[in-house]
Amino acid sequence: MLCVGSFAILMDTTIVNVAVPSMIDSLHAGLDQVLWINNAYLLVFGSLLILMSRLGDIVGQRRLFIVGLAVFAVASALCGAAQTPGELITARAAQGLGAAILTPQPLVIISATLPPKRRGAALGVYGSMVALAAVIGPTLGGVLVTYVDWRWIFYVNLPITIVGIVLAFRWVPNLRLGRRHRLDVLGVILATLGLAGVVFGSIEGQRYDWGKIVGTPITITEVMIAGAVLLIAFGWWERSLRNGEPLLPGAVFADKTTALLCVLTGAVQFALISQMVLAAINIQSALGYSAVVSGLTGLPLSVAIAALAPLAGRLSDRIGSKAILACGFAIYAAGIVAVIAVLSVHATPFTFIGPYVVIGLGAGCLFAPLTTEALRRVPPELTGSLAGVLNTARQLGSSIGSAITGGVLATLLSSDMRAKATAAVGQLPAPARAPFLRGLASLDQGGLSVGRGQSGGAAVPATVGEPLRSQLAQLVHTIFTGSYVDAMRVTLIIPAALLLLCAASCVVLIRPSGGVRTPSERKTRSEWFHSRMVS
Repeated sequence: MLCVGSFAILMDTTIVNVAVPSMIDSLHAGLDQVLWINNAYLLVFGSLLILMSRLGDIVGQRRLFIVGLAVFAVASALCGAAQTPGELITARAAQGLGAAILTPQPLVIISATLPPKRRGAALGVYGSMVALAAVIGPTLGGVLVTYVDWRWIFYVNLPITIVGIVLAFRWVPNLRLGRRHRLDVLGVILATLGLAGVVFGSIEGQRYDWGKIVGTPITITEVMIAGAVLLIAFGWWERSLRNGEPLLPGAVFADKTTALLCVLTGAVQFALISQMVLAAINIQSALGYSAVVSGLTGLPLSVAIAALAPLAGRLSDRIGSKAILACGFAIYAAGIVAVIAVLSVHATPFTFIGPYVVIGLGAGCLFAPLTTEALRRVPPELTGSLAGVLNTARQLGSSIGSAITGGVLATLLSSDMRAKATAAVGQLPAPARAPFLRGLASLDQGGLSVGRGQSGGAAVPATVGEPLRSQLAQLVHTIFTGSYVDAMRVTLIIPAALLLLCAASCVVLIRPSGGVRTPSERKTRSEWFHSRMVS
């Protein structure tokens, strides 16, 4: 039942992009408004994760899990019923709130209710469901938008969340709160505003070309610097807090390997979101397939993760996680290198089956062992705080990964398209050359979006008639697809190199002594958790 709620949350982060063209038509929305339909969700979600993990310790994880599901369900209904862009953006922000309330709680509940020898396998199942949701989102979204209506990408959450609430009331145990906790108000303000600045800058940087935000004298860089300064101030405040209860206790990172594992968790998400975004644009915009086919192309990756993640979790319980993590990062990197090798303007979805299976096997070795290894290195009373950090690392990894790879891809694509266009313009009649170059420049400046056939006629001036129009459209398509494949090859080197660096850090920096706990330590941890359970 914990997987049910998280499945809906993670699916919703990927399902919306497919419906963007339909939302524009239905709500008469501008591009800025459409972008914020997704950004409002991501901003609220990423900013509140640490706070909500702490609130779980204060009011109880089971309560917040159910409240989060309820908020998410109501917000999903409001999203589906929205009649204006403003209503939809507000409802999406409420969805982000529900997601932030819910997301940190399952890790604590799993640790509290399962003995150590079963925890890794459970986290493996949980991780595989999360990965499955990320890939199913675009596929399901494509089906619903194509054959039903875009509003159903939100309504589909209702039965999932209702089932999750019913199962949570029936099967998720209450946890005793122990002594009364206090909320670190200043820590909440610093952490929330700091994370909001970093997340906002990451998701909006490319849109504003890392310059001034429209209508303000403030630049994206200044927002991100301010966010980083607030997070540094948050860290200083938490370390200096002696008599109160810090929002993020310093003891969480007493073992430096725990901090490394949080960074590695963000790196996995960085690589995953980078690969998924680039692949979606490649399949739909460059190769011309539908959103449904694009989603199905990622199915081998999901199946591989779902098959291997529980096994990797069990194995990490028995032998520790160091070797599994090092192998997982290396295999994941090999899968991305394989994608680079098979990329071609003549590729089909079947071209990527082998590389995606390799990526899935590598990622399947990472989800559960990363979490299990991190949780076993902190005292049980700090599990909630660590869960918030791990989830925040995932969200930051996604935002930063999307920003960096998107920015690099756009720069490379723009440069390559200009070079190819200049070389190819001689094929056209003289009167068509200048309008063609202007149209291609406007396509370049418009940025990338995911959609079938978007590389064609957008750059062709409306005044051009047939048969020249068809000739120009074909030339634009050839230039775009060739440039995109070349740019994607180079851009994918970033996540591949990052994953290899992570593999090396696992070998060098993860201490073997931090592996499997002794039976007495397992007993102590288990007894502490079960002492908090309300029968």
